[in-house]
Amino acid sequence: MVNSVAERAALDSVWVTRCPVPAASGVACAKGWMAEAFGQQGIAVKRVHELGLNLVASDPENQARHLFREGGNIQALAARALGAPTRVIGLTWIDERQAIMVRPDVGVMDPAGLKGLRFALPGYGRTHGESIARGMALQGIKSALALGGLTLEDVQLIEVPAPPVEQASVAGMRRLWLGLEWLAAGRVDAVYVKGAAGAEAAQRLGLETGIDLDAYPSRLARVNNGTPRPIVVHQHMIDHHPGLVECFLEQSLRAADWAAGNPGELKDIIAQETLSGRDGVEAAYRNNFHRALHPDLSEERVGMLKIQAQFLWLHGFLEAPVDVGAWVCADPLRTVLERRSALAASF
Repeated sequence: MVNSVAERAALDSVWVTRCPVPAASGVACAKGWMAEAFGQQGIAVKRVHELGLNLVASDPENQARHLFREGGNIQALAARALGAPTRVIGLTWIDERQAIMVRPDVGVMDPAGLKGLRFALPGYGRTHGESIARGMALQGIKSALALGGLTLEDVQLIEVPAPPVEQASVAGMRRLWLGLEWLAAGRVDAVYVKGAAGAEAAQRLGLETGIDLDAYPSRLARVNNGTPRPIVVHQHMIDHHPGLVECFLEQSLRAADWAAGNPGELKDIIAQETLSGRDGVEAAYRNNFHRALHPDLSEERVGMLKIQAQFLWLHGFLEAPVDVGAWVCADPLRTVLERRSALAASF
């Protein structure tokens, strides 16, 4: 549908979530490209910190209609399960150091050796759909156990307090991995972690990697909150502002292209985006991750999102099952990719 004059006149701002994750859209914002591209159309780009399933504008309903969100899939799936009229316009997959941490005296483990261990499991948040730390840990533990032919019934799950709900911050990211302090104190035997903040917290406590989930060739071992990570918009944007949806994707792809050739500068940006230090980024993001920021809607990535959605439904994190196939809207990305291909062919 073509943007109407009235719709365009009424829209002076769009919002982009500020999630502490590596994302091409975040790089595009950091480089100023999002603001420039939307500014040429008289539209301001505003970045917001994500707090649970809530939005923070004075008019949250209006903000929701004009919000681009590239972040973890647990909250996105939980919102969709509650009836949010969102659509997935892209998926990214960035391996970000998923591991089972242990004390130094244990060292590297075989997955079968996890049997009988006490694993930290964060408590529920305000709602099951906002229980990100718990969802990540449970899926990570389940995946590690499966590598050794084990199930969740083969270990003890020890509840640790849920991280407090707060504005994204360095301190807040550290509190996300409270189980590591329990591990260092001997109250549990193993903790699942992911990302730069988790890597930094483990290093600070002198803990070691027992099982490196990134080392296993099958991506099934790493399906979790950020893998795959959906790019979500409101159906309103697709219906009334398709050109702006395409603009967002174009700048994200531009940033992903740039990142592939500028790993050093990218790591500095990612350190700021993930609220961690350069050491945390070095530890968490490996294996040429700088070449992997491009969003797509491949059959593999959509299939992995279906696996995650089924896991969350079976374990009580969703209010209803989500039809991932119906949630995906491939048209905007297909249009942008075709345009880029035609432009490249013209040179």
